[in-house]
Amino acid sequence: MTPLQRAILDEVDASFAEQVAFLADLVRLPSDNPPGDCGAHGARTAELLMQLGHAVETHVVGADDLAAAGMQSARNLIVRQSFGLPGPCIALNAHGDVVAPGAGWSVDPYGALIRDDPRHGPVMYGRGVAVSKSDFATYSFALRALQRLVARGGLRLCGAVELHFTYDEEVGGEIGPAWLLRKGLSRPDLALSAGFAYAVTTAHNGCLHLEVTVHGRQGHAAMPQAAVDALEAATGVLAALYASRAALAEVHSATPGIDTPTLNVGLISGGINTNVVPDRVCFRIDRRIIPEESAEAAEAALRTLITEAAGRYPGIRVDIERRMLAQPLVKLPGAERLTAALQRHGEAFLGTPIAEHGVPLYTDARHYAAAGIPTVLYGAGPRALAEANGHGADECLRLGDLRAATATVAAMLAELLAA
Repeated sequence: MTPLQRAILDEVDASFAEQVAFLADLVRLPSDNPPGDCGAHGARTAELLMQLGHAVETHVVGADDLAAAGMQSARNLIVRQSFGLPGPCIALNAHGDVVAPGAGWSVDPYGALIRDDPRHGPVMYGRGVAVSKSDFATYSFALRALQRLVARGGLRLCGAVELHFTYDEEVGGEIGPAWLLRKGLSRPDLALSAGFAYAVTTAHNGCLHLEVTVHGRQGHAAMPQAAVDALEAATGVLAALYASRAALAEVHSATPGIDTPTLNVGLISGGINTNVVPDRVCFRIDRRIIPEESAEAAEAALRTLITEAAGRYPGIRVDIERRMLAQPLVKLPGAERLTAALQRHGEAFLGTPIAEHGVPLYTDARHYAAAGIPTVLYGAGPRALAEANGHGADECLRLGDLRAATATVAAMLAELLAA
């Protein structure tokens, strides 16, 4: 371990109890999305950041933007730390909105309970503790460690660090990071988004959501021949969609950690009553897009498949609406600087090589890359989401990983912003 790495780890350790309490405070306040009533959590986060000595900008999202995202309240937070000398600006982005807890928990999902694991040491449990309230804590205390070293004269930095804490990742990120960039509230040179402690994520899948509505004509169940059965047609369309998955399974990504495109039908509704021929059936499709694919081509192919399948049923009309399109994350020139520094320092603090990989998820990181900002993902998350029960019952975070990731991010910033 270098002298700088040791000095950074000492600073992280000196504030670690405070950092754990900071994270527990964030976990105890619900911010489920949907329903997306996240304004109170944003206000509490701003209070906690100010208690750390950070100056916080609060940007409240307006009613029209909230309605478009299907949310009730949200505020985007920015902390700006300039080190006085000209240099690059590095943004650190994490999201505070989370999926609802669901069933099957053995502990209070908002309790931030800490248990001691014989193999891994203390582990905190709670919804959002790994995805990604943990990185509110990672990034806030990484910046604090640098501020303290600079204040004592032990470190000289240039450029700036910004914290971007947003609240709409679970519904697409359009009124979070994309909103901040679109409004010109920030234009960093590099960006780091919430991620995993044991790997740097440099690519991820995109995601297309389509809502398909099949229209028929209702009629009495005793005389179905006089009606046009929307459910029968929808069944044919669904069969065509499921049959198409075999071809998707033959397409493979060259990115480690990402395999094939996928298709899932996750929501369906329709019908009027048991004794009525259904006149309308609606379902939603989730199509994951690997980095090598064109999102536009994938959507066009799906639309053609659906239209042709529905066309086999006389009297049927079909509407197809795009509900979301998240582009895949691809590496931009300059991202390798982030990756190399994170791998080097992560190995020093975790004692194991830090891989570079892709993930089949989609994240807010894509908004920075879409704006031309080199972006990777790294944070306090686990080796894999399943390990932390991400989006599942008993979501958890090893506090040792939080400590190491905080030191790694601080060391990466110190290297890239060295005066």
